[in-house]
Amino acid sequence: MVDRKLTGLGVAIMLLIGGVQGGIATAATACPGTLPQGSDPVTLDPADFVARIDNPYLPFPPGARWVYRETDPTGSSQKVTVTVTTHTKQILGIAATVVHDVVTDKGHLVENTFDWYAQDTCGNVWYLGENTKEYENGKVVSTAGSWEAGADGAQPGVVMPADRQVGLSYRQEYLAGEAEDNAEILSLVEQAQVPFGHFRDVVLTKETTPLHRRILEYKLYAKGTGVVLALSVSGGSDREELIRFAPPSA
Repeated sequence: MVDRKLTGLGVAIMLLIGGVQGGIATAATACPGTLPQGSDPVTLDPADFVARIDNPYLPFPPGARWVYRETDPTGSSQKVTVTVTTHTKQILGIAATVVHDVVTDKGHLVENTFDWYAQDTCGNVWYLGENTKEYENGKVVSTAGSWEAGADGAQPGVVMPADRQVGLSYRQEYLAGEAEDNAEILSLVEQAQVPFGHFRDVVLTKETTPLHRRILEYKLYAKGTGVVLALSVSGGSDREELIRFAPPSA
């Protein structure tokens, strides 16, 4: 999915990277085991999942909508609209929440994606796959990046842990040669300023993939809102910032 300034961000990131110690933190004590890594297989029990995704740093209540502006160094921009649908999709026996992600450029469709998420009883938000299509001149030109956990060797990953700790790393998705994103938590106390507002105690993560080793992206998650800012700092220099957020209507 996932992409798509902080004052002094560069300095803060350097300090964070220098201060993160080796080792992988475990999940919450009530949930034994570590989060998924690399290509390691994982078995999910549908009984361990809940109907509603309410992790405070990545809530997906049906009807919620986020609108982002993604800009590149030339000043060109695209609109990214993320909507939590009322639909679910059965994946590995789990009723995954369907999230619709639409990218447009001056009103023209660029990308149309359906992402599938689910939350376990511990509060970890799992990523179970996506169906994505890229468009040019109104026609589908690529479905690269599409995958579904349990199909063709694809494995589920975690996009937001319940027990957030600095240094915690985890796989976000895995389909060999197609989707191999990983993340690591760098800080729990950042700030972010975006058109929608100013946020404190923001979770900062870095995302990488062995498929494109030059690519490095930082994402910032605010409590009660989710992703508020994404910055490509290597392999690109795009900025995706939250401009509107509408929670579900009562």
